[in-house]
Amino acid sequence: MAFEGLGERLQQTLQKIKGKGKVTEADVKEMMREVRFALIEADVNLKVVKEFVKKVSERAVGSDVMESLTPGQQVVKIVRDELADLMGGEAETITFAKKPPTVIMMVGLQGAGKTTTTGKLANLIRKKYNRKPLLAAADVYRPAAIQQLETIGKQLGMPVFQLGTEANPVDIAKQAIAKAKEDHHDVVFIDTAGRLQIDEDLMQELRDIHEAVNPDEVYLVVDAMTGQVAANVAETFDQQVGVTGVVLTKLDGDTRGGAALSIRSVTGKPIKFAGMGEKLDALESFHPERMASRILGMGDVMSLIEKAQSNVDEQKAKELEQKFRDQSFTFDDFLEQLEQVKQMGPLDEILKMLPGAGKIKGIDNVKVDEKQMGRVEAVIKSMTTEEKSKPEIINSSRKKRIARGSGTSIQEVNRLLKQFDEMKKMMKQMSNMQQGKGKRKMKMPGLDSLFK
Repeated sequence: MAFEGLGERLQQTLQKIKGKGKVTEADVKEMMREVRFALIEADVNLKVVKEFVKKVSERAVGSDVMESLTPGQQVVKIVRDELADLMGGEAETITFAKKPPTVIMMVGLQGAGKTTTTGKLANLIRKKYNRKPLLAAADVYRPAAIQQLETIGKQLGMPVFQLGTEANPVDIAKQAIAKAKEDHHDVVFIDTAGRLQIDEDLMQELRDIHEAVNPDEVYLVVDAMTGQVAANVAETFDQQVGVTGVVLTKLDGDTRGGAALSIRSVTGKPIKFAGMGEKLDALESFHPERMASRILGMGDVMSLIEKAQSNVDEQKAKELEQKFRDQSFTFDDFLEQLEQVKQMGPLDEILKMLPGAGKIKGIDNVKVDEKQMGRVEAVIKSMTTEEKSKPEIINSSRKKRIARGSGTSIQEVNRLLKQFDEMKKMMKQMSNMQQGKGKRKMKMPGLDSLFK
């Protein structure tokens, strides 16, 4: 996950001051020295580092902090608030055209993941805003760029407009918009060409496309692993074609975070989305305040809730609660729950979104055994329909058959049966308790079996 090194350094530094009943200017000075080193090490732009340290220092030595009952915690809050402000403060959304189609021009250097990101963003907009996108292949130079976009379109069940490699990119963009109007598509994504470095030919072509179609949004796709260089690239693109937002890719990788912390300050342009994996649904709206909390180990409950909501069918959740109350929950239901959990993303990343997870020793090294999840699925799928609904009928001979069919051991079958039984009892109790108190109901039970 991005920011691991920076997060660890900042958390260690802030931990020293957090519990203090009294904070002196010397304490703040020492803390900010550590913060400065951590930010520079994370490849944050030097000018941005100086400005950040200045702002935090001024607020931290103010009378409202020094005279507070919990000055240490106040300082931590200031660092979090300033980190969020550094990345843009509040999340910014897409500007849709009043008269469709909305035209979104995707720009960036070659290798940043622009074409894949175009597909991811189109997928997110379709799901989140219920839009009907059209993808336009305007990169006629990179080998297989058109085929790549068509493959992505096929995977997403989304149309791709292309005129081959001999056509003029400006004509492709104009005709794509005409096609969108004809077929009632309300968003057009123009996947433009990139280069290995910025050159005048590239910029002139982008300016020509921009002038011809007057896009509603110009999104610059930037590789987060390039550090503060990404901020310089963003500044140049903005000067040349007028960027309206940035999409950071590979933010799930081993990146130091300099790009995310530098771009907004250097360019004044918001980071609107962040790529968090290779799959076509692994793109998120960028929330500066949530990212700041994650960096400081405070979790990210809102993103976790949104992940759950986007993968949980509300009607099925209600049916599931009823099954817990009347003890009719089956292994088929359990299998369905596992599938929904898997769709939320890697479990080790989900764990880190929980508040306080950053304080757990070794949490950054936790790797949930995805193979164990596969073994659990294999055991369940080796059961007969009757066994899934009535696990109490599974005797020793049935256990042998299930173990053999799933490639596991009888011990693993026994363990799953025991955990399933315990989980049913526990979830019935929790469901009854929540029903009595009028709280939100549990929707994703059974994760405990994956960690044993």
